[in-house]
Amino acid sequence: MKIIGITGPSGSGKTTLSDLLRKNYKSFVIDADQVARNLSNNPETKYFKAMIKLFGSEVLNQEGKLNRKKIAKIIYNNNEKREALNRLTFQYVVDDINNQIRELENQDYDYIGIDVPLLYEAKMEKICDYVVAVVAEDKKKIARICQRDNISEELARERLKIQNDNEFFVKKADFVIYNDGTIEKLEKSLKEIVDKIWKSGYQE
Repeated sequence: MKIIGITGPSGSGKTTLSDLLRKNYKSFVIDADQVARNLSNNPETKYFKAMIKLFGSEVLNQEGKLNRKKIAKIIYNNNEKREALNRLTFQYVVDDINNQIRELENQDYDYIGIDVPLLYEAKMEKICDYVVAVVAEDKKKIARICQRDNISEELARERLKIQNDNEFFVKKADFVIYNDGTIEKLEKSLKEIVDKIWKSGYQE
């Protein structure tokens, strides 16, 4: 079993690549953003309580759940709060992912994919056998973010400004996919990478 880290800027197509890995190969994919959502939706978790301590009760809605849009507005305009949230995420989300990986080790999968936008900041590349970076031109990323999150182009650009650029990921990753084309092209790129991993990793 090989652990494949999937990372890249917002709007690059990490989720689509993860879906293809799950669909086409004997693999289990862990989505760090989904892990964070699950933990932050449960008022009993340490992550939820830590977020309330960081942002205050004003980020709760009438049902006592986190107002994600309010939190997003805060962190995109406050570097200190954003960095503090990242530290919380690294602590609790990474622990959860590691626990999931341990539970999967004895199961019949060829690959475990971990989709982690802040893979390097969380130092999770250390547990990966390979890292795949998905990147795209800014125009494509902005269009995808706008469609996905139903926000303006201006806001999408602001979000990208506070993230690492394509070059950051290209320099660090073992494999790079330029996701500026069709899903068929993305699928072909993934197959080429998996073929290389299979040949190198399963001849040991």
